[in-house]
Amino acid sequence: MPLTPAVALREQWRARTVEHVWLRPGDWYHPAVDALTEALTTGFAAAPAAFRLGEMRGSTGVGIAEALDDLAIVYELSGVEPPLEVVRALCEGWAAAIESVPVSAGCIDPESGLPTVDYLSVRLMETYGTARRHAHHAFTTHCLVLVDVAVGDIHPWRRAARSAAMGRALTAALPTGHPMASLGGGAFAVLMARDWDLGETVRVLRDEVDLQAAELQIGELLRQPPRIWIEPLPETHDRAVELLEQLRR
Repeated sequence: MPLTPAVALREQWRARTVEHVWLRPGDWYHPAVDALTEALTTGFAAAPAAFRLGEMRGSTGVGIAEALDDLAIVYELSGVEPPLEVVRALCEGWAAAIESVPVSAGCIDPESGLPTVDYLSVRLMETYGTARRHAHHAFTTHCLVLVDVAVGDIHPWRRAARSAAMGRALTAALPTGHPMASLGGGAFAVLMARDWDLGETVRVLRDEVDLQAAELQIGELLRQPPRIWIEPLPETHDRAVELLEQLRR
């Protein structure tokens, strides 16, 4: 018996997303998936199904970047760009689910997919300890690169999309292993070595922020241009943690 267009699209979607973007293949399927493929293959409004899908993704701990990448794949298979109202609905559903879940003490910020301030504090402790063992000062070997793209209070779905864009930008611009964190409210911090590549890294980071804003069509949600600056590390780890708490939003 041949597959219906909606089921055929679902199976193509499942195969592509599991191969390229999905972190835990076993938890991808949900009836909301069928609702979205049905809407896409029949011409019905897809926003309600996208909201339900986003709500389900958020309630199961899926990050907004992963959820958006997943949505992009089914629209790519359909041969069209995801409309803004569908992206918005997915983000609104995701944000509604996240806000109803008790705050987690985990080390990953669900909106950006980046580590939390607590994680960065631990990595700073390691940096200060390494410098001390080698008779150096951490503030001479490392610094914080701070990124601020905030434009004021915005709706939760827009905040989620902005955080997802920034998570992508930071991970794309920096080699694996750079300690970083979301500070909340559109602010982010990266622990960087003070070397000859620092200036070029900041330039690449700025370009990636612009690229991700364009790809997600959220340029109006980000400060233009983004505010990126180099913050010297304090003399001690305790004062560095105090600095992060001051920057936290």
